[in-house]
Amino acid sequence: MQIGPYKLRNRLVLAPMAGVTDRPFRQLCKAMGAGLAVSEMVSSNAALWGSPQTLRRMNHEGEVEPRTVQIAGADPEMMAAAARFNVQRGAQIIDINMGCPAKKVCNVMAGSALLRNEHLVRRILDAVVAAVDVPVTLKLRTGWDPEQRNALAVALIAEQAGVQALAVHGRTRACGYAGEAEYQTIRDVKQAVSVPVIANGDITHPEKARQVLEMTGADAVMIGRAAQGRPWIFREIEHYLSTGQLLAQPGAQEIRTIMIEHINNLYKFYGEYTGVRVARKHIGWYSKGQRDGAEFRRQVNGAENSSQQMALIHNYFERQSHRATELAA
Repeated sequence: MQIGPYKLRNRLVLAPMAGVTDRPFRQLCKAMGAGLAVSEMVSSNAALWGSPQTLRRMNHEGEVEPRTVQIAGADPEMMAAAARFNVQRGAQIIDINMGCPAKKVCNVMAGSALLRNEHLVRRILDAVVAAVDVPVTLKLRTGWDPEQRNALAVALIAEQAGVQALAVHGRTRACGYAGEAEYQTIRDVKQAVSVPVIANGDITHPEKARQVLEMTGADAVMIGRAAQGRPWIFREIEHYLSTGQLLAQPGAQEIRTIMIEHINNLYKFYGEYTGVRVARKHIGWYSKGQRDGAEFRRQVNGAENSSQQMALIHNYFERQSHRATELAA
């Protein structure tokens, strides 16, 4: 798949997720097979750009290209300024958020709330596309609620504005993440526009990825929550799409190796105090489904520094290894 001048290595995209898709996680998912990874959303409010949190979100040092930054807001001029600012800081693709269902975002008429105002959608897209000389993409939902599914109309507006790719989540804002994603709307969008379309929603394993690609005709799939604690899902899907064969699940030792490298990168990126706290949720995701995982997570959440946290990780996986050896004997 190609977005502007950037030809992606495959058809797999890491979805933007607030509090998750920081630079360490984007780098990890790209190393594990993601062809594109989108940043956490950056506010278009210039007053926030100097905050440590926003500066971290705009940090792309050493990141594999193309570097994609998602911006959020409801004012066309502010969105255009945010796009320019992020391009100056190294963004190579600007993604516009019209898909976030969070109340704090929708309450300021940003995210998926914008889908209720197609005139404003057009003004924002026109302003951002005109403001930068890099590709602009759009993430959206199928509509505000099941009675107002207007993704097709918004997609046509986006194409006319010069947006170069669309990612469509198969739920409305009212659905949140409840129920099952529907893909007919994504198929309708794909048939109506000539720009690449990325299908998003409930793609949790390789077979589902292929089913969604075939069902929708989409150019790529976007993986979000399924990559939490399981970044190797990208290599699994990439392998399955190219060979039709399923890869073996990673063993406990490989999971430990991946997790330790990830956690150490979090410490380096955030510093000791914040890194330990950000790492807790990732460790929880990695240990989900593992034996004695609940007790391990309880202990990890009580660790106050990186030495304690890392010692718990090593001890936990040593126990896992010993059990595996005993069972094999």
